[in-house]
Amino acid sequence: MIWLLILKSLYFFLPAYIANMAPILLKWIPFLEKPVHKKKFGHHKTWRGLIVASLTGVLVFWLQIYLFQFSFFQNISLIDYSGFTVLLGFLLGFGAIIGDLVKSYYKRKNNIKPGQSWIPYDQIDFVLGGIIFSFFIYVPTVSVVVILLLISPLLHIAANVIGYFLSINKKMW
Repeated sequence: MIWLLILKSLYFFLPAYIANMAPILLKWIPFLEKPVHKKKFGHHKTWRGLIVASLTGVLVFWLQIYLFQFSFFQNISLIDYSGFTVLLGFLLGFGAIIGDLVKSYYKRKNNIKPGQSWIPYDQIDFVLGGIIFSFFIYVPTVSVVVILLLISPLLHIAANVIGYFLSINKKMW
């Protein structure tokens, strides 16, 4: 039943996954385009991205709460969504984007340019942030954390490749 645990883990982390992609997908929104801190994080880490990612986590989690009433979604759910508020979605989304900001800070400290690949940190930064911030409300099991840390980098690379072919990303990864 490892496949079911993998599916449940990925579904649980969906708010963080989509929150991590939201700043790129919604960069056309013309507000708060100001960098959080240009020198420390780079010019492309904006207040818009921080807010959009956090709100996306809330919206995705709200949808998961709604869908939990249907047996299919109950079967693929790691948690009982009726026992949680959208605060967990906020923490997953906010944690994902904070993880990305922390990684960007260390990229700047190591003179790695924005957009330049930094494997494996580019692939796990948001995962670590989302997991750590979720601890305030829900602590996933070690097996769920391991699954997320092993599978998320592969999903991240796949999403970047797809984004490249859709002309959303300038680089493949």
